Amino acid sequence: MLNRVRSAVAHLVSSGGAPPPRPKSPDLPNAPSAQTAAPPEAPRSPPARAGSSAPAKTVEARASFSRPTFLQLSPGGLRRADDHAGRAVQSPPDTGRRLPWSTGYAEVINAGKSRHNEDQACCEVVYVEGRKSVSGVPREPSQGQGLCFYYWGLFDGHAGGGAAEMASRLLHRHIREQLKDLVEILQDPSPPPLCLPSTPGAPGSSDASHLVGPQSCCSSQKEVTHESLVVGAIENAFQFMDEQMARERRGHQVEGGCCALVVVYLLGKVYVANAGDSRAIIVRNGEIIPMSREFTPETERQRLQLLVRVYDLTQYEHCPDDVLVLGTDGLWDVTSDCEVAATVDRVLSAYEPNDASRYTALAQALVLGARGIPRDRGWRLPNNKLGSGDDISVFVIPLGGPGSYS
Repeated sequence: MLNRVRSAVAHLVSSGGAPPPRPKSPDLPNAPSAQTAAPPEAPRSPPARAGSSAPAKTVEARASFSRPTFLQLSPGGLRRADDHAGRAVQSPPDTGRRLPWSTGYAEVINAGKSRHNEDQACCEVVYVEGRKSVSGVPREPSQGQGLCFYYWGLFDGHAGGGAAEMASRLLHRHIREQLKDLVEILQDPSPPPLCLPSTPGAPGSSDASHLVGPQSCCSSQKEVTHESLVVGAIENAFQFMDEQMARERRGHQVEGGCCALVVVYLLGKVYVANAGDSRAIIVRNGEIIPMSREFTPETERQRLQLLVRVYDLTQYEHCPDDVLVLGTDGLWDVTSDCEVAATVDRVLSAYEPNDASRYTALAQALVLGARGIPRDRGWRLPNNKLGSGDDISVFVIPLGGPGSYS
């Protein structure tokens, strides 16, 4: 299934081309006849400018300049965030209401390579309500039958910010839709005694109705686990997001493409999905654990693949200094994994373990370290090498400490 999905998600991060046709679920967010519509999104930070009489393409380009809602930027803050000369680092306000898990976030606009910041970010707690039983018989939803997952996403746009902005609003909805059929199975602590056909080229799905009983299992089939079902749901969500984006692109409603780096925490495990050249690493007790792989060969077709990795939080006793760092390529172009780990140690050691602001301070330090300071008509690092002139976005997700994943 992974090879099939890799081919399809190629279009998610490309600027053209449409994926092969695929049947659409009536419950997907993009379906006009959906009966289980997703709740309205909170408004994002407003565009810097507005125009009602401009051509459609111009309207899209202007409207695509928005920043993540959780930054809570005022119109003046938006102007500062859009200033290529000052390149002020943006973080959520320290108002007492923090991102889930006290997650740290920081971003900065590019040095002039594009008109606006084409990165986008999303951080959500998503409730999933079960849709049907394992037997496929519909049942009335009732309180307490659903589950929640935590979600973080970084989206690095290219050739415009429209695709990244769209993915930041919708990809977690697609994941929720794919998980609806699995709620009952995932809530059962025992391993699912089920099998899926492993015939090469067979369509994969997270839908429980595709599962067969253990008496049907044979050597040509593979055992299904909770983990594999969640991975399949995330892979399918990427594909549906790709297909929706392709339709919007054909209708000239969105331009460009984007890389996508997504983290889902569900039932004790962290799932990291990456399509493109962003990167995620865990820094745990000074050890560096890669959680993604960038796809950057010469051809677009080779580069556009999807990789999902899983980390079981319950298998290790984490301390407050253990973090998962997500960054777009603006960070990693000038910063190595070891340099990030050194910054983690330096910054967090200066704060008390129970100080929730330490993770925002760390995200800011990573962005500032990659941006550099203005000198000699450019942005320079302390070693006088060029800093990153790209958009830079960073999440710092703490893995340990009281209440981190309750």
